[in-house]
Amino acid sequence: ESLEQEDQPQVHLCMLWWSHKSRRTNLSVGYNAIIGINIRSASSRLRGATQALYVLTKFNGSRFEFIFTNLVKNSPRLFTTIQAVYRAYDTTKLYRDLKLRGAIIQDKDLKLLPHEQTYNKVNGVWNLSSDQGNLGTFFITNVRLVWHANLAENFNVSIPYLQIKSIRIRDSKFGPALVIETTQRSGGYILGFRVDPQEKMRDIFKEINSLWQVFSVNPIFGVDFTMEDKPQAIQQVTVHNQPDNVEIIDQDEESTDVFVAYYADGVKNQDREPVYCADLGLAIESLRDGITLENLWNVL
Repeated sequence: ESLEQEDQPQVHLCMLWWSHKSRRTNLSVGYNAIIGINIRSASSRLRGATQALYVLTKFNGSRFEFIFTNLVKNSPRLFTTIQAVYRAYDTTKLYRDLKLRGAIIQDKDLKLLPHEQTYNKVNGVWNLSSDQGNLGTFFITNVRLVWHANLAENFNVSIPYLQIKSIRIRDSKFGPALVIETTQRSGGYILGFRVDPQEKMRDIFKEINSLWQVFSVNPIFGVDFTMEDKPQAIQQVTVHNQPDNVEIIDQDEESTDVFVAYYADGVKNQDREPVYCADLGLAIESLRDGITLENLWNVL
């Protein structure tokens, strides 16, 4: 990549690169496939000793390393922007991805994410993933559902609303259970929970379903950003047509008439007879009828 001129825009979920010589020579790297990003010194045939961006990735069991150099010398802003965008993506995975056995519980309480609020904490919730079931605690927030076992905090699951496919109550071998099905992207899990009494479980179902619907309309991804050089609205830059403020000054109609008369005299075939002008001390072409020498000077 360091040998070819390149375009390298950044979008929210992937990094794109293509060659200016041929658009068919291109590369798309999803942030989920990136293992690490570093800026190090490198030797380039085109730039010599320069700063380079090393992107280490993993896809389908294979590892790839891509090296990019910037055409603008001593300007690492492009690389630092890529690092910042990737860091924002990597640190907000709990908003998007289902997490099993994560370090999300401390002293029997949920570690809240930025902009996350706990709406309900339900004790005595059975996880029906095993034959015997595990007793634990439910945390219902505006971003996700979290369950953890009371006897082992590291036995837990975090289910973002973004990965929920359906929520319903159905019968199981343990009786009526709250069943949450996740999307195929998150593994296609079917998780069952039981809460006694049944009336309480129905209230929890309604609360979770309501928060899920609210999140679907206004999702929270955990990324804060500020707009730089925000373009102005079209109403602010629109200039309305205004009449010109023109002041008309009266002019000598006689002088104008003289000028028009000479300007229109383009059809004459020969010059008029010369006469001597005592005011100028020169011989001039005789004037037209009704026009004096003073009138001609006023035109100038």
